[in-house]
This record gives sequence, C-alpha cells and structure tokens, in this order.
Amino acid sequence: MSSISLSPTDHVFVLTGAGISAESGLPTFRASDGLWAGHRVEDVCTPEALSENPALVWEFYSQRRAQGSTANPNPAHVALAQLEAKLGDRFFLCTQNVDDLHERAGSQRLVHMHGELAKSRCEDDCGRPPVPDTAVYKSLDEVPRCACGARLRPHIVFFGEIPLEMDRIQREIDRATVMVVIGTSGSVYPAANFVNWARHNGARTIYIGPERPLNAQAFTTIVEGKAGEVMPGLFHVE
Repeated sequence: MSSISLSPTDHVFVLTGAGISAESGLPTFRASDGLWAGHRVEDVCTPEALSENPALVWEFYSQRRAQGSTANPNPAHVALAQLEAKLGDRFFLCTQNVDDLHERAGSQRLVHMHGELAKSRCEDDCGRPPVPDTAVYKSLDEVPRCACGARLRPHIVFFGEIPLEMDRIQREIDRATVMVVIGTSGSVYPAANFVNWARHNGARTIYIGPERPLNAQAFTTIVEGKAGEVMPGLFHVE
C-alpha cells in the first residue's frame, strides 16, 4: 500500500488494542474458548473477584507480570514512537493494553485507559496515586499495604469500573483530524466508539489489523495486515 500523508496541521489520535501486543508474544484478552490465560474473566477481572478471592486475582496478575517482562516492543510500537517524535504535541496515543511496550519503544504522550500492569494502587481508593510495582507475588501475604493500611490492588480497570482519563481522551479526540486504530476488534466499549466520535468531527479514520474489525463501516481506510509489518513507513509527514 502507498503511504498515508499527514499534513502540517493534522492532529493524530492513535488507539491501540491487544493485537499490537500479541505481535510481541502477549496473549490477547480472550482466547476462542472464552478463557483468559486459563481463567474465567469473572474470576480474575471484576471488583467482585477482588473482594471474594484476592489471592487468585493477585496470582493471575503476578503471572501476567512475569510473562510481560519477557516481551519486547515490535516494529509497530517503534513506528508509533517515531511518528510521535515527528509530530510532537500533534500526536496522542491511547492504549487499551496494560503492558509497557509503548513506553519501552519510546512513546511519551500516552494514556493507559485500562490501567498499567507495572503499578498498584490502594484497594480502598484512599486517594493516593498508584505506585510502581513489578513484583511477582507468590502469596497474598507478600502484597504490600498502602500508607492508609489497606492492601494494594493491581492498577487495572476491572469490568464494571470506569476507564481512566476519559476527560483527557475526549479532549484529544475532539481535536483529532486523523484517528488511527491498531489491533482492536471494535467490540470493547467505550473504546469501540472512539472512531465514531472522531468521524462525527470530520476526522479521517484508519484501521490497521490482520482482519476487518466489527465496526469496519466507521473507517475511511482499512489496512489489512500485521501492524509490525505495515506500520513502518506507512505514514508520511509533510
């Protein structure tokens, strides 16, 4: 495919999903059998699961931390960091992923709307900010306590919880003239609606992934292929 041109006035909003991390060897959110790394999502990724069985929740996310530490950014992560370096504050990245592959590739202007695997926060939401935490805990007794006394929990947005930084995300969508969606099927809300919001504002909408998304009709351009193969050199900054 020929390159996609970006003008000197374009503001680019990028949304990434599990597909871009899958190309680095990390499993996607749900397998075909409906399980996530061998667990029902309801058992490891809901507020109820944390309340009823915090040991299992922490075991699951400790395993994910161990797994994530072995993965490396792929060419798509690097290409996005390079695009940001060219566009400066006209670039914004929102990821649904909880890994740190974007940061390790060099991205800086980004938010993790579903939280970050390498951080923990107060289980009681006492107001203290999340803290860096990459430990792989072998038991619940090892999990540290917040300064308020409550146990820490993974800094992950569970099902039923509100995604993070939605006000900032909305502001960035409102000023975007180009929206690029990479590796997300269009089935998880509210992220699946971002392209519709941008399209309503007149933005060009571009999808990149190995297969057509569920919301394909919302895109002005669809680039089928692995992000790590098509992203390098795809965008030409004028």
